[in-house]
Amino acid sequence: MNILILANQDLASNLALNLLLPSLQRHTLRVFLSSRVGKPGALPELKRLRFFEQSLCNEMLFPHLPEPGQRDAQYLSFSQFTPLLTSPVEIVNTINSDESLSRVSALKPDLILSIRYGGILKDPLLAIPKQGVINLHSGLLPDYRGVMATFWAMLNGEREIGTTCHFIEDDSIDTGGVISACRLTVHSERSYLWHVLQLYTGGCELLLDAVERIAYGEKPVARPQSTKGGYFSFPQAEDFTAFSQKGLKLVDEEEMLEFFKHYYY
Repeated sequence: MNILILANQDLASNLALNLLLPSLQRHTLRVFLSSRVGKPGALPELKRLRFFEQSLCNEMLFPHLPEPGQRDAQYLSFSQFTPLLTSPVEIVNTINSDESLSRVSALKPDLILSIRYGGILKDPLLAIPKQGVINLHSGLLPDYRGVMATFWAMLNGEREIGTTCHFIEDDSIDTGGVISACRLTVHSERSYLWHVLQLYTGGCELLLDAVERIAYGEKPVARPQSTKGGYFSFPQAEDFTAFSQKGLKLVDEEEMLEFFKHYYY
């Protein structure tokens, strides 16, 4: 199949692509990245999170990684994915523009995969791939639609978080038919960002399973979502205060140092 992947230029998307691309090599693959998700604002907590999710890896880590042949590492940077793709990774922030729509149409993707892409996909784009658009949402649907679902689940005292593989059927957010979901036990001593990264191991397995079913002519069965559930946006100052008062952390530097080792050995 001809597959277009829409992702975000952040650490979790990079991890997801590292988990997905080697297993999709029998397909034609292209990757378009957005530069960020939404408009997170200027709260210090969100700035700190953005530093670890984007600035640290994109500006400090990835540009200085040795080439894969010079290291025995598990993960690649965005630019190092090129040998696994039909063309190098590109930044495309305006996926719904006339120019982008014409380009995607010319690529004739059979399937579009969405992972943390930083914009709402509109109907003209959704109509292009004949096998549809599948999104991997880092939250359990329909309970946690929207942004930073893992944060809100942890703040609400959930014992489990999860990822949901679902079709995008229109330009509403996280409402399409659910293909599958997986769950992860919350470890309160671990940070929010640690939990987000952990979710992509199981989540990418769900996505790979859906792709392979489609490749063999079996369209995944998707169950309609309940109209119940909630939509969440970026947390405000009082939400971060409540998160901290519960003894929860957004980011832990030691966890991040341990994770970044995967890019070196």
